[in-house]
Amino acid sequence: MAGFERRTLAPPVATVREAYAPECVVLDAGADFETLPPEAAEELGLLVDALDPAAYPAEWLPDDAPAQLRRYAGSDFTIGMPGDGTVVWTRQTTPPTIIAKKRAEGTPEDFLAFLLAEAFVELSLDVPEHFLPFFGESYRDLAAATPLAPNETYQLAAALFDAWVGVQTREVFRSWADDADTDAGIGTEPLSNPEIHAAWVDAGDRLVGRLENLPSEVARGDLSFTAATEYACAAVKHDLDLPAPFSALDTAAYRDHGPSYAVRWAEKTFEKLGE
Repeated sequence: MAGFERRTLAPPVATVREAYAPECVVLDAGADFETLPPEAAEELGLLVDALDPAAYPAEWLPDDAPAQLRRYAGSDFTIGMPGDGTVVWTRQTTPPTIIAKKRAEGTPEDFLAFLLAEAFVELSLDVPEHFLPFFGESYRDLAAATPLAPNETYQLAAALFDAWVGVQTREVFRSWADDADTDAGIGTEPLSNPEIHAAWVDAGDRLVGRLENLPSEVARGDLSFTAATEYACAAVKHDLDLPAPFSALDTAAYRDHGPSYAVRWAEKTFEKLGE
């Protein structure tokens, strides 16, 4: 794939970077990817001070875990995984790096501004960059709690992680409205950024029409349970009302208890689906 170029940020996005992740490097990738090819990942070494590839215990993974997840857990320098979207970030470089994929060129400007701002905020919250370190050894428990195939378990875990992060990031985005009376909640000065706040609201509005019908679509077989969970968990970050059973993920209890709560939610949900 083609290489990387440093990205020039529009003023509202640059303001968020300065407030939340001033040390990070922001790059445009010359191609789309799910996972960066090894030679492209190593090229990042020319643009940052150091590389520190992450690795995780193989014991965290079920025996039938997808090969790409096994590679991620191993010692290979792995940036990006399926489901990561248009913008990815990593702390496996010093300083941290944010990468906009090639398809960002066709992404509406306001929505891309939101995606970049979201990456800065996630870096400031010190959340993991993938669901595997979030779940840890509980990933095996999640797989055992469902009748899903390995790739579907991957999708479910990614969605649940997205919701857990979203419960936290939405507090920040909500605070950026002109009339907000709350601060960002993570040690920063309150930031007014109505342009990106509006993009956050607009992205949520595009999900509203799907939410209330999710349970009935699953019941009729029109939508898989994992796809419905992806919609619902994406909506969490936009502070939208969710139908049961997904509303149980939009709680302070999930924020506080994370993976153990997610596993118990999956157990109870699939027990009910099987009745």
